[in-house]
Amino acid sequence: MSDIKIRRARPDDAPVLAALGARTFSDTFAHLYDPADLARFLAAAYGVEKMASDLADPARAAWIVEAQGEAVGYAQCGPCELPHEAVTPGSRELKRFYLLKAWQNGGTGTRLFQETMAWMLEDGPRDLWIGVWSENHGAQRFYQRAGFEKVGEYGFKVGSTTDREFILCRRADSFSHKPVSLPA
Repeated sequence: MSDIKIRRARPDDAPVLAALGARTFSDTFAHLYDPADLARFLAAAYGVEKMASDLADPARAAWIVEAQGEAVGYAQCGPCELPHEAVTPGSRELKRFYLLKAWQNGGTGTRLFQETMAWMLEDGPRDLWIGVWSENHGAQRFYQRAGFEKVGEYGFKVGSTTDREFILCRRADSFSHKPVSLPA
């Protein structure tokens, strides 16, 4: 896995991130949705214009994982937009975190997670948030090993389907007691 490169995404990466985002979301969740609902969601959430706007926003950051010159994963972070009463303007959220299946469970996710955590904490400890599908047990275990705890739930809509999502948080004060632990 030494041929893996993780780098900050640039505005000109929008087409690559849009395609990768739509692909990884579909690979993971397409079976849950009506195809027409999924197509509308992907166009809105992963369109090139949306991705370019996110990449141009200085309050957000994204990373691309490349292997042998091809994008195989990515992550996006920014201000927290999860529906929880404890979210503050200083909170940050890991919004998207995806690797193609062939690149999962080999340490690449841990490296990408380290990059995102470093950026979210670059100005010091703060509350960090993640929304995760209630049935994604592997991701829940990964985030729990990194110190995140379930603090709520919400409905994530894709067309006529509402998924049950868990809201996970790692409070700022937890960083003063121990360093960021990273999943193995």
